[in-house]
Amino acid sequence: MARDIVFTPKAAKPPPTYSQAVRAAGLVFVSGTSPADPVTGSFKGATIQEQTRQCLMNIQAILEEAGSSLDKIVSATVVLADEDDFAGMNEEWLEWFPANPPARQGAKLPVRVPGLMVSIAVIAEA
Repeated sequence: MARDIVFTPKAAKPPPTYSQAVRAAGLVFVSGTSPADPVTGSFKGATIQEQTRQCLMNIQAILEEAGSSLDKIVSATVVLADEDDFAGMNEEWLEWFPANPPARQGAKLPVRVPGLMVSIAVIAEA
């Protein structure tokens, strides 16, 4: 099976231990994506809505680089630092996916990272 590594400078740069995304078997697997600004590398946004928006902007850039798009997402995993932020994250999520949203699951960040409120990983059709 062919496996292509996907990278775009239009999204947050990942650590050297993983790729932004991998395209394989007709799917694009996007790694957990932070709300880091692609230019500065700093987390962008002081609210959960702003950080969720930046995560989705990064994911959108990665998917476009892979020849996919947000409307082709079939599954998402949203990881929150604080479970109390779910409503705010969901508010922003609904702006991006008002109808026919992807399947989604949630989790809590296992380690506290200063300033990081949310990380999102997705699987999309290629």
